[in-house]
Amino acid sequence: MLEPELTEHDYLRQIELLARDVVHAAQEEGWQTYGPNPANATQMHRAVNELARALRHWHFDDDGCLDDDRPLLHLGGATVITPGSSPAQQESYRTGCARLGVDTRDEGWALWHTWDDKARAHTVVTTALDATHALLDNWSHGRDVHPLQPRRAQIAAVVQGWVGPITLSPSHATTIGLGGR
Repeated sequence: MLEPELTEHDYLRQIELLARDVVHAAQEEGWQTYGPNPANATQMHRAVNELARALRHWHFDDDGCLDDDRPLLHLGGATVITPGSSPAQQESYRTGCARLGVDTRDEGWALWHTWDDKARAHTVVTTALDATHALLDNWSHGRDVHPLQPRRAQIAAVVQGWVGPITLSPSHATTIGLGGR
């Protein structure tokens, strides 16, 4: 059976994924760099390094690329919950907020799924909505980026376990065997 022809978007996405595989392989071999090419770089090394620089993630506030003393927080997944517009969505949102132990907010909440220092799963309820939307956008393109740890003022609650349906980070999806190719 013939596979259906890829749409232009799917084709470009496939090329992007293959390019990321090439960069990852170069990183695993230990010679890929985002900085200047070393003097002894081969034509292949220069081409792969340029490819890597072009594929870097979309930047957002709190992505860790600017100097900041907060550490990166590796996430297993994330989601955003909002009140929605229908009565059923609003009731579901209120129920979710009650389960998380937080008040409702018109803007909604970002839920970050991570682990503590003893590898116990936790859901961090945070106001970092812009960073979460940017994470989800990057993840939808296979970019495994993670945010800086939120500031204390951005954390409304930390709940043991992962609460609610989530979008997995690319690295966590791969760890549990859902990374695909």
